[in-house]
Amino acid sequence: MTVDDIKHIAVVGAGLMGHGIAQEFALAGYQVGLHDLTGERLQHAVKQIEDNLLMLEQAGMVAREQVRPALARVHTSTTLEQVVANADVVIEAVTEDLSIKQEIYGKLDRACPDRTIFASNTSTFMPSKLAAATHRQDRVLVAHYFNPPYLLPLVELVRSQETSDETVQTMYALLKRVGKRPVVVKKEVPGFIGNRLQVALFREALALVEQGIATPEDVDTVVKNSFGRRLAVAGPFEVFDMGGLDTILAVTTQLVPEISSSTEVPALLQEKVHQGELGVKSGKGFHQWPAEAAQALRQRFSRALLQMSKWP
Repeated sequence: MTVDDIKHIAVVGAGLMGHGIAQEFALAGYQVGLHDLTGERLQHAVKQIEDNLLMLEQAGMVAREQVRPALARVHTSTTLEQVVANADVVIEAVTEDLSIKQEIYGKLDRACPDRTIFASNTSTFMPSKLAAATHRQDRVLVAHYFNPPYLLPLVELVRSQETSDETVQTMYALLKRVGKRPVVVKKEVPGFIGNRLQVALFREALALVEQGIATPEDVDTVVKNSFGRRLAVAGPFEVFDMGGLDTILAVTTQLVPEISSSTEVPALLQEKVHQGELGVKSGKGFHQWPAEAAQALRQRFSRALLQMSKWP
């Protein structure tokens, strides 16, 4: 199957990521089936898609005449078999529970045509563990989006040893066609690329706070007002090359022995979760989040990502 053969997309899981993934394919002209366990979840997902599209219209990123046709291309059902029966590609975006995912992949394998490609939005599990629940291991891979998927262009495609080149090439071309920036992770590895980099930074940020070197507020200020701005326009290797690798070598020679290399989950993070200080969702994390501050953060985050989405 080539990218030109793909007409129908199914998204399994209409939550935080799934509705945004469905939205992008519908906006690009594909017929999209969207599945979740209850009608209430599906109604909420469709409302979120509509709100997102209206926001994109107001930002000048979507034409008004595109909104209603995109919504009309999203077909919802609580019956999995109905959603996936004619799917060329199924993107799974359910909860991060391996047993649940494997159960779903077994059902998908029985319900879908032989041609169907299965792609998981997991940020945790290796594609080989998901493919093991099917009889089409050559057509299973990870397609890891970042939140919110309709504003962040990256998708990490992760193949197993069994994933065929044709499957990878077809998914890569499909994602390019709908405006994404896919990369191919050539080997199964926990965290893929993006989350490994994020967690490495987070580990050191936590270590700085745990050791009394800086407050969470100051760490955030440093990142937002220095290299964080650079990383929005140039990746680390581009930044290294601009700075000169001789300079980078001198800096890393001094710093690498000093930064955290712990393989333990940071105690400070465990303590926060144990105390119920979960961040915005609980009103307190490393910062205090009264309702007004939480809303201001969400708005600032969305406005900035909308503006960046207009960048070439």
